[in-house]
Amino acid sequence: MMRVFIDGAAGTTGLEIVDRLANRPEFDLLILGDAERKSAAARADAIAAADITILCLPDDAARDAVALAEGTNARIIDASSAHRIDPRFAYGFPELGGDVRRAIEQARLVSNPGCYPTGFLALVRPLVADGLLPADWPVSVNAVSGYSGGGKAMVAAFENADAPDATSTAHRAYALGLGHKHLGEMRVHAGLAHAPLFTPAVTRTYRGMIVEVPLPLARLPGAPTLDDLRQSLASAYAGSPIVRVSDARPATLDIERMAGTDGMELFVLGDAVAGQARLVALLDNLGKGAAGAAIQNLNIMSGLPETAGLRL
Repeated sequence: MMRVFIDGAAGTTGLEIVDRLANRPEFDLLILGDAERKSAAARADAIAAADITILCLPDDAARDAVALAEGTNARIIDASSAHRIDPRFAYGFPELGGDVRRAIEQARLVSNPGCYPTGFLALVRPLVADGLLPADWPVSVNAVSGYSGGGKAMVAAFENADAPDATSTAHRAYALGLGHKHLGEMRVHAGLAHAPLFTPAVTRTYRGMIVEVPLPLARLPGAPTLDDLRQSLASAYAGSPIVRVSDARPATLDIERMAGTDGMELFVLGDAVAGQARLVALLDNLGKGAAGAAIQNLNIMSGLPETAGLRL
């Protein structure tokens, strides 16, 4: 039995991970009480005692936790955005192909992908790799998330009228200055020369996510078709039990479509005559975008079936 320490188990992602591991006999969960979780010494002891530690912490606290693990054999899955382009960390998105899955399996340090980058990379990386989308193309990505993606403070703002920044809005655009901590992750792992133009928003639903990449196919080199894009994605995720490329052409897509699951569904939609495409990824920001990905990486690092305990 493997001992797993969840550092930050009281947070939104931590609670989701605890729930997924509650009935897993392969793991013995180590969770600190309210007083202990604020003690660096207690956390360092827990990290040293665990086979694998999952960090569900703000970025600075995650960096501190990694420092606490120095000199130990502790293996770490970091669910924060602190180490997603750090060369010391394997990037925890096994579906990206190549040696990614093997790197996760053998790594001591693994960084969980971000929720928005998960959808973006699933759509874009195969197209860049197949030469259908130039690495220097000015890519745009529009995305909307459930408000749980903002953590406890945002959950309170949307659910508690007495919260300091309580809101009754249905839809909130943010990062209007076009700076976002996910941009480096998107660029590096997609193989792009430049960061995408990223326009995120949060909407009044607890969980769920839509990530969309529009492409003017007629202006791309070689003018790839919708079928070309669909085949590229289908080939990239052939046989995957987690990422599915749909052949459907729905008239509408709901943000909650994948809510409560750890899977992801991809669509290639658009107007073939006009040569315009809308690439769409649907996932749960707390599932494949956070806790589900952490469990998938935990399974791989532990030599267990990759989908064990996932909600598919």
